Amino acid sequence: MTHASTLSSPAAHQPRPAALARWLWAVALLVIIVVGVGGITRLTESGLSITEWRPVSGVLPPLNEADWIAEFEKYKQIPEYKEINLGMTLAGFKAIFFWEWLHRILGRVVGLAMVVPLAWYAWRRAIPAGYGVRLFALTSLVGLQGALGWWMVASGLEYRTDVSHFRLAAHLLTALFLLAGLVWTARDLDALARDTGARPARFTRGGIAVIAILFIQLLLGAWVAGLNAGFVASSWPLMNDHFVPEGIDWAGGPWLALTNDPFLIHFLHRWWSWIAGLALLLFARRLSRFGAKREAGLLVAVVAVQMLLGIWTVVSGVSMWVAVAHQVVGAILVAIAAAALHRLGRAAA
Repeated sequence: MTHASTLSSPAAHQPRPAALARWLWAVALLVIIVVGVGGITRLTESGLSITEWRPVSGVLPPLNEADWIAEFEKYKQIPEYKEINLGMTLAGFKAIFFWEWLHRILGRVVGLAMVVPLAWYAWRRAIPAGYGVRLFALTSLVGLQGALGWWMVASGLEYRTDVSHFRLAAHLLTALFLLAGLVWTARDLDALARDTGARPARFTRGGIAVIAILFIQLLLGAWVAGLNAGFVASSWPLMNDHFVPEGIDWAGGPWLALTNDPFLIHFLHRWWSWIAGLALLLFARRLSRFGAKREAGLLVAVVAVQMLLGIWTVVSGVSMWVAVAHQVVGAILVAIAAAALHRLGRAAA
């Protein structure tokens, strides 16, 4: 048989759910890494160091001293430099530039890791029926994530010394939604690889409730990061010797305080975590009753680690590496929760 006939043979065009699942698991790991680097970028105040969005030419960092000086001059024009970092050295600029550049590069890697294999599997007709649209949507979500990243950065280039915490939340939550979608689809494909008649998992009412509770906690966490609200108190369980912290600005009304006041948002994030933790523990208990004791135990362990890291972040005065660990474990928790929700969703399918 010739090479050409081999390529066109029916065997060359059979669905390959197991291979597709492995691909999505690998991309999910990449997303977790990007979330971690994004946390470092935020905590080192590096996010505004690159003032332009150049998807192609921006892949290369400055290659000589003249290029570095040119980039530094652009940074000197924005409010963050003028009001916070005035007098920064070129060496200091290079340090913050690195993390933002790395974050953007990894984002491009995730994009390539979705687009190239998707095109290959589509050309080989290896995508099972009903999954093409879903995989295309996940790939498009990576592009949306990049656009949201620039939209976030743009909010801090003219009138602010920092990015909008609303836009930061949109950027982070989209990444976590992508992560959950990758895990959910990978598990569907794993099931299909074992049983060609397997149907996609469905959302249960209890699962939707867990998602809603977890979403609120993730949103509050993103706002805490965007407003630097972790720095308003470094004690636990009380905040500066008070259960409800002093310093909440109610002058603009409850809604403005709820969405913009760092004291109130920090307070809500630290105590809503107990509601989210309880919801996940109850979910783990139900999961265990379905025979998934290993997944239930893993979910409980990650919830415990995440809550301890949250407390440690506070009492350490937002130590960078503790805070980054908190963000990374948060992403891992989203992935594990998605996998656990899928397990129960399989029973409902």
